[in-house]
Order: sequence, then structure tokens, then C-alpha cells
Amino acid sequence: MDVGRLARQVRQKRHPENRVTFVVDSNPNYTNACVADCLFCAFYRRPGDQEAYTLSVEQVMEKIAHAAGLGATTVLLQGGLNPELPLDYYTALVRETRKRFPQITPHFFTASEVLMMSEASQKTIGEVLAALKEAGQVSLPGGGAEVLTEYVRKRISPKKNPDDGWIIVHREAHRLGLRSTATMMYGHVDRPVDWVEHLDRVRSLQDETGGFTAFIPWSFKPGNTVLEKKVPAGAGASTYLRMLAVSRLYLDNVPHIQASWFSEGKKTGSIALQFGADDFGGTLIDENVHKAAGHIQTTTIDDTVRLIRQAGFIPAQRTTLYDILRVYN
Repeated sequence: MDVGRLARQVRQKRHPENRVTFVVDSNPNYTNACVADCLFCAFYRRPGDQEAYTLSVEQVMEKIAHAAGLGATTVLLQGGLNPELPLDYYTALVRETRKRFPQITPHFFTASEVLMMSEASQKTIGEVLAALKEAGQVSLPGGGAEVLTEYVRKRISPKKNPDDGWIIVHREAHRLGLRSTATMMYGHVDRPVDWVEHLDRVRSLQDETGGFTAFIPWSFKPGNTVLEKKVPAGAGASTYLRMLAVSRLYLDNVPHIQASWFSEGKKTGSIALQFGADDFGGTLIDENVHKAAGHIQTTTIDDTVRLIRQAGFIPAQRTTLYDILRVYN
């Protein structure tokens, strides 16, 4: 595949040390109560539903303690859009994580959650992000973007991220000195023209701010979702490899492209390292969003190191912000 060969050349030029990085991380959740009603989500429950939950700060700390005990250096904490939670709850999560687990970077809260914090607290997006930063936050995950076109948003998540909300939050985060990742979840109602617009919007914002550390595409998992009947299988491995390669070529200003063993399976994730990716994501000690859709993948540090080596690269453990902690020569 020519596009894969070109992406591999670009990746080698940008990262000639031939390393593939990974992070030891966990993705726990603090609430599944959500008012967004996204058609692609099997995880959420409406507030008041008998299966809806919201954890206390102490309960979240227990989950983070578990991850810390297994060597995690990053925790990506995410939840539903719960309007009942005050801003103090979110800042307490960041502050307590920093105080109790200084080795862990709190990579908390998607742009959609920040927008909910702003709405519920009646504070500006900048004020919310400044409060999170003051509590100790240094980065935001890129989740919640889905595909950044109005055509897609109105069809799968019309209540979420209105008025370019995702872009606005990440622009403001970068202005305040926070770093973030960018993502794309494709393979539902989206079209190739939507993919191009999404990539262009990420590239344009990166030209403006330089705040993105990495781009992470993954394919939609339809199990147990409203969209399952319409999109029973989701996108395949061939589409994913092309998507990854095009991302590396188009996003010439984003430092890292992440291959996802978790969303695409270990075989495809490993092959993806030949299509322009220089990062292998995280070990995901705890994950429940994809699990709710019936998609379950697990790994260990040893397994991750082995897969990277088998693909012909040198494994290197990194931090959230891509500082190298250990090289497995």
C-alpha cells in the first residue's frame, strides 16, 4: 500500500531512533450518568436510572490507588455528562490525585465534560480550565471529538459539543499552557469528506496553538448501541491502516500518531506500526466504555514490549507528555 510506505518514511524521518513508545495507564470512570444521549454509546445511563452511578472522591481515589500499585503513571479519568456535579468535585479529583499519587499525571476530563462543568457552574470555559490547572492538571484527553463535522454531530450526538465546543475547549486549554491529544472515532455515519474536514481542523488548530501531543484515531464499536442495527460491523482493519497512514501524512505538525492495539486488536495494532504510528498507546489497566459495547482487550507491560519488538521497533515507556522513562534495549 503506497500510502503506508509514505507514512512509514515520514515516521522514520521524524523518529529516526526507531522507538515505539507506550504508557502504563488506566481509564477508570467516575460516573455513567449522562444527559447527552449519544447514539454510539453503550456506557451511559440517564440520571435517575437504576444503573446510573456517581462515585465519591474517595471511591475514585481507590481506583487510582489500584492503578498506582500496578505501576501506572497516567490516569485518563472520564465520565458521563452529569449536570448534578459541582466544579469543586472535579477539582478535588485532580488535587487529591496530585497529593496522594505524585507519580501519576491526572489526564482527566474530555472537552465535553469541561463544557458540562462550564454550564453547570455558570463559569466560562477559561475559568473552568484555570481551576483545573490550579488544582494540578497539565493535560486533557482528546475524547469526545468523534468526527468534527456538523453533518456527523447532528446525526450521532446532537446534544454534545455545540458551536464547535470541542475545538473551543482545546484552543483555550492550549492558551493556558495545558497540552492535549486529538482523537477521531470513525466508521458510523461518517463519510470520507468528514474525515478530511476533521483532520484539517485538527491540523489548523495545531498550527494556531501547537498544543496537541498526539493524534489517535479508532473505529466505532457498535455493540449494545442504538446504532448497532444501522452499523452492525463497524470499519475493518484495512480502513484503519489507511486512516492511520493518512493521518501521519496530513498531520505534519502533530508530533505523534498512536496505533491502537486496544480498539483494533493486537494484530492490527502491531501492523499499524508499519503505517506511520510511533506510539502504541497505553496498557489500560481499567477500561469500561468499550467493554460496555462488548469489546474487550487486555495487555500487560511484558506483552506490550513483546508486540513492539516483534514489529521491529525498540519499546520505550513514556509519560503522558512523551518524556521517556525507560528504553527496553
